[in-house]
Amino acid sequence: MKILLTGATGFVGREVVSALQAQGHQVVAAVRSTAALPPGVEQRVVGDISGPVAWAEALDGIDTVLHLAARVHQMNDSAVDPLASFRAVNTEPTARLAQAAEAAGVKRFVFLSSIKVNGESTPLNPSQPFSVDSAPAPADPYGSSKFEAEAALAAISASGAMKIATVRSPMVYGPEGRGNVQRLSNLARKGFPVPFGSIRNRRTMIAVQNLADLLVALCPAAPDTPPYSLVLAGDAHSPSTAELYRELADALGVPARILPFPVALLRLAGRLTGRAAEIARLTESLEIRVGSTDPDFDWTPPLSFHEGIARMAR
Repeated sequence: MKILLTGATGFVGREVVSALQAQGHQVVAAVRSTAALPPGVEQRVVGDISGPVAWAEALDGIDTVLHLAARVHQMNDSAVDPLASFRAVNTEPTARLAQAAEAAGVKRFVFLSSIKVNGESTPLNPSQPFSVDSAPAPADPYGSSKFEAEAALAAISASGAMKIATVRSPMVYGPEGRGNVQRLSNLARKGFPVPFGSIRNRRTMIAVQNLADLLVALCPAAPDTPPYSLVLAGDAHSPSTAELYRELADALGVPARILPFPVALLRLAGRLTGRAAEIARLTESLEIRVGSTDPDFDWTPPLSFHEGIARMAR
């Protein structure tokens, strides 16, 4: 299968390239400018996707489009109009690419979205994880831009000419990853004590290898695949922040120095230091029930949480 991949040089994209090649697919990378990619990857230079793109040329001979390129979530966004900035990369270009793909006769389109379309947190007691039946409730410009892109894709799929799958992913961790997992890994490696002993949350994440495996598995579409399907991705296990830290320390071969500390005081400290959002991600739950609106969806993460963290540490 000949697959056009956007975002091929990114953290997730590099892993997807490897997974696609391992499955024997022919990878065509749509790149802004010539990039360093593995042997065997064809490159088609399209320029900045937020501007005019000659997608018809890039889509010539393509069976499936795997769209990963995006303006990612930023903790301290300096844009004057963050929503407009996210829409300019995440929303309008996604719709234009899908329209061009349909016109070019592409039969399958897979879009990487975000669980932030559903919101920022889930209740812990009782546990109420996000599922494919949960109502969208984006709380920031990034989540809103992804939700609007999803809506555009659902409308395009109505013709039935091209089958579209949207994957909402939680935080992705792995080698060269960023975000809280990498920051916690750095803390553990340095042996710093952390005040996580009283946190009893559950947060679903996904190893980059698991996400790549899922995206590749979605590339072929069976004749009875729905015109549009939604997939919620995640590892099989959702650890607490304290459990994650212990797992990281164990994988690094260092002691986990975790101290009990009232969660309410952690949140107060976050507000006083301007780091409330970061503390919320450490203390609140964001749990996902992996599944799809496609009744034939059948996918299990190949790596356990333990294995994913161990690979990241190595």
